[in-house]
Amino acid sequence: MLDLVNIFVKGIFIENMIFAYFLGMCSYLAVSKTVRTGVGLGMAVIFVLGVTVPVNYLLENYVLKEGALTWLSDDFATMDLSFLGFILFIAVIAAIVQLVEMIVEKFSPALYGALGIFLPLIAVNCSILGGALFMQERQYANIAEATSFALGSGVGWFLAIVAIAAIREKIRYSNVPAPLKGLGITFIITGLMGMAFMSFMGIEI
Repeated sequence: MLDLVNIFVKGIFIENMIFAYFLGMCSYLAVSKTVRTGVGLGMAVIFVLGVTVPVNYLLENYVLKEGALTWLSDDFATMDLSFLGFILFIAVIAAIVQLVEMIVEKFSPALYGALGIFLPLIAVNCSILGGALFMQERQYANIAEATSFALGSGVGWFLAIVAIAAIREKIRYSNVPAPLKGLGITFIITGLMGMAFMSFMGIEI
C-alpha cells in the first residue's frame, strides 16, 4: 500500500508531467485562460490517464511483450509484438478521448464549447502518451502500481493547469509590461512554478 501512495505522490509533485517533463504544454497554455476551462480539461486528463494507462499496461504485459501470449498457448512463447506498441497505445487513447468528448458534449455543452478543439486534441496530448510510455519504461509490478501512477500524473497535470489558470485570471488586471502580456508572462510563471515543484524532490514516503 505504501508503494502505491509513494508512486501516486511522486506522480503529482516530483514527476509532474508539466513541471518535470513539460509534457502537454500546448493544451496547458491554450486552455488555462480561465479556471473553469482549466478544471474541465484537467478532469478530462485525469480520466483519460486513469483509464488508458491501466489498459495499455494490460496490453503491454498480456499481448505485446515477448512471451506475453503464453496464456493462450506455449506455442507463442517466443512471439514478440512490442513493435505494435505505439499503434495500440494511440488507438486506446483515441478511443477513450472520443468517449470523453461525447460525455462532455452531452452533459456540459457550455464546457464543450469553451474547450473547443483542445478536448479532442487530448488524443495527441503528449502527457497522455507519455504516461503510457513511462509505464512501459518503468515496468511496474502490477496494474495497481500502473493505475496509481496514472492517477497521480493526472492529478499533477490538473493541479498545474488549475494553478496557472487562477494566476492568469488574477494577473489579467495587473500592470504587466506590454511585451510580456499573454504567453510571455505565462512562460515565466510556469518556469517559476517548475522550480518551486523541484523542492518536492526530497520527499520520501
